[in-house]
Order: sequence, then C-alpha cells, then structure tokens
Amino acid sequence: MTSVNPSYRLLLVEDHRDILELVGAHFEARGYEVDYASDGLTGLHLAASNPYHLIVLDVTLPGINGIELCQQVRQQAKQSIPIIMLTARDTIEDRVAGLDSGADDYVVKPFDLAELEARVRAALRRASGDVAQEALVVGHLRLDLATMTATREGKRLALTPAGFTLLAELMRSYPAVLSRDDLERAVWGDDRPDSDALRSHMYKLRKSLDRPFARDMLVTVQGLGFRLEA
Repeated sequence: MTSVNPSYRLLLVEDHRDILELVGAHFEARGYEVDYASDGLTGLHLAASNPYHLIVLDVTLPGINGIELCQQVRQQAKQSIPIIMLTARDTIEDRVAGLDSGADDYVVKPFDLAELEARVRAALRRASGDVAQEALVVGHLRLDLATMTATREGKRLALTPAGFTLLAELMRSYPAVLSRDDLERAVWGDDRPDSDALRSHMYKLRKSLDRPFARDMLVTVQGLGFRLEA
C-alpha cells in the first residue's frame, strides 16, 4: 500500500493492548510512523524526548492518567502538538476536563477508526496552518471537515462516521463518478469487508442526504458507481 502520510509521526498512549494494536496498525498502514506507550509515565517520557506531530491519548492510564499527562506536555512548552483524547468516559464533565487540560479533541469509545483518522487529519491540518479546505461545498450541501458536521439547505444531516467519509470522497470528486472500489478504499483501505457493507452504508447515506428533501443528490450510475448531482 502506498504511504500517504510518510512525514507524520504519532504517539499512541493506550493501556488496552487490543486497542493499541488496532489503532496503531490502522495508522501505520496509511503511512504514519507510530510510537507506542501503554502507561502514562512511558508516554510522558516519549513525548518529552521525541518530536511528534500528534498524540493520541487514553484518559485512564496506569502511572499517571491522561489528564495529568496532557497537562505536563503542555507545561513543557510543547503547545504546538495536537492531542486527541480517547476515553470511555462520555459525560459533559469528563469532556470539559479533557479539553481544559489542553486536549484539542475528544473521541469517546467505542469509536470508528474512520472517524478517528478524520479527526487526526483535521488536527494536523490546523496545526500546520493548512486550513484552506476546512469545508467542502456542492450546491446547497456543506461538509465541515474540522467539526465533522454536514448540512443541506441549512439542515443538519445525521451521518455515521463511514457515511461522513463516503460523502467527503463524493464531494471531493464532484461531479465525477466514483466506483465501488474507490469508495471501499476510502473507508476501509485495503482491508475490504464483504460487499454488503458498502451497500448498507450507501443506503444509510442516501437516507440522510436525500430522503428529507425534494430532489436526490446521490445518483447511482448503473454499472459504474455513484456520483453527486447538485
């Protein structure tokens, strides 16, 4: 698989081994360089000793927790490093505590890898100053890449993480047709699921994007794939 982000180095701090390996493998397959830590003290040592572009950080860690780790990274004058917190804690108080400690974003477990990757890309763009394309617009359809929200005619669309990724690919390629292979690669990379998975996600996307409105934007091109029609 071709590396798409060969210059980005990430630090992943997570004490659940299966999540650590799953997330790490996902980003390495996409060309990121990933360093790992399974406890807070090791994570802090690595963050203090190496130049990272972004840190993905669990909140509940042995040694020192993610809140403390985040605070210490910020205190050590590494303000430019984007930090995304991963946690099973989903109360408003927990989110506020995480953001107040210096985190740039907050992802609640269980999460979709496509959503996490999109949030990582958005954080890296903001950190590098590359914010020229924070939103995609096709007709009355607008997709905000930073906040991962979509609106059509000013109305908020309820999208799944996979649906967001699919819609973003279709909007970037507008008005061209994208094949099933193109869309599957956008969501799952080279690790493709069975054929029913894309069909299910496209059905949900069509339901959110078109059903509440008078005219369909998502068009099936028989034998070729899908495209958007403004």
